[in-house]
Order: sequence, then C-alpha cells, then structure tokens
Amino acid sequence: MLAAHMGFSAAERDRVGRFWNAPNLVSGEGLKAVEMFDAVTAGRIKALWVMGTNPAVSLPRADAVRTALAKLDLLVVSENVISNDTVGHAHVRLPAAAWGEKDGTVTNSERCISRQRAFLPLAGDARPDWWMLSEVAQRLGYGEAFSYRSVDEIFQEHARLSGFENAGQRAFDISGVAGSGKQAFDELAPFQWPLRANGGPTPRMFAEGGFLTKDRKARFVAIAPPRLSAAASEAWPFVLNTGRIRDQWHTMTRTGKVPRLNAQVF
Repeated sequence: MLAAHMGFSAAERDRVGRFWNAPNLVSGEGLKAVEMFDAVTAGRIKALWVMGTNPAVSLPRADAVRTALAKLDLLVVSENVISNDTVGHAHVRLPAAAWGEKDGTVTNSERCISRQRAFLPLAGDARPDWWMLSEVAQRLGYGEAFSYRSVDEIFQEHARLSGFENAGQRAFDISGVAGSGKQAFDELAPFQWPLRANGGPTPRMFAEGGFLTKDRKARFVAIAPPRLSAAASEAWPFVLNTGRIRDQWHTMTRTGKVPRLNAQVF
C-alpha cells in the first residue's frame, strides 16, 4: 500500500502525489516476499536491500531463497549481528541500530502507538534505518525530499499525510498529533488511532458499524478445512513449516544467544 494506509486508486495516488510533490508515484503493488525471490531467480531483480529480516531462513523454500540470493549482482543487508544466514550472502553489510538503540514509535496490534526511546547508545558505526535510506536517497539525487534530521520530522510528516484530505473517510488518521513539535513528540503518551485533529482516540472501532468496505457493512467469509498436502497421507497426516521454539523469536539471530531461552525445547 501507499503511505498512511492508502491504496493505489487514482484518487489515492493523486492525493499522495500532491502531498509529496511526487508526479511519478508508483502505480501499483510491488512483489510480495515469495514472488520477489522468484523474480530474483528469473533474473528480473538484480539488486536487493534487506532490512530487518532474515529471508534465507524465514521464507518458505529456504534453499531456493539462498540460491536466489547468490544470483544477485548486488545484495545489501542492514543488520546488527555480524553473522546470520542472509548476511553471509551480502556484498555490502550496513551496521543497523538494534531495538534498544532505536528512537521512534511502535504500533501494536490493537492500534496503540507508543513512543520508543533508546536506552543504549549506537554501537560503533551503527545507524538507524531511516538515516541509511535518507543518505542513499540524497546520493541518488533526491536530497530535498529526504532531508530529515530527526525521527520527529518523519513522524510529523506521517501524521500530516494521514489527515490530508481525510474528512473522516479513511480509518487511519493521527492528524491529532501533527504539528505538535519535537518536545511534544519526545513526551508522546501511548494512544490508539484514529486520533483525528478534531477528536480524541478511538479505543474500540466498529462498535456502531461502519466497517472498512464500500457499503460500510461487515463481510463474513466461510472457510473450509485445509486439504492435506501431496506429501501427507492418512498414515502421516502432518504438514511441516519452518521450525519455531516457544521461547525464541523468529530465526533466533538475537534470542538464540541466551542459554536460558533454549531450555524449553520439547
């Protein structure tokens, strides 16, 4: 989707394009993760920048993903660990800020936006992702559009866009915190979106209906039990995915270093 939860309709593309003064705005969805590595294999993608993920382990058909990574002309990986399954394929490694070193906001699954404050200094040459993206954009000739100096500037722009020509029609709207300034951003208390410029937070959505469909009515979809895959049988009715351990996070590049978290392995 486009920024501030907008899609690719003509009206939405026009709105975001005018807000950003971007006449050549992208016209549709990009490739999803699995499709992206199929495109790498087919030679349609030659360069890739990986940030905040470890696709050589986490994606389906991991062997095919690793083969695709090896075919790239340029693989850049932003990471805060010296080694993982994806980093080993990188031509360029960029030292990224870790979670405790990051400054910004975090949004959870109940729409609560919380201020995240770093409690550790940046290690060595490590930098936050927004800084890296801005530096590359400036070197590509887009310095005016990526002249951010701090995270609060990015957040304020995001908040302004969410309320731009909204008038209550789009669910995501945090214009109520737009234009509040750096000090207010630093002191930002957790809140639930939408938080419109002329109202308060919305702890519960859809209590009075008004769902995010064209006719504002809910949609109920009947589902069927999944079929057994071709590799399964009545004798062995199992379908395996990439392994996970209860006390570990994702591909364990960080949490795997904590011995206590490996104790609960069944």
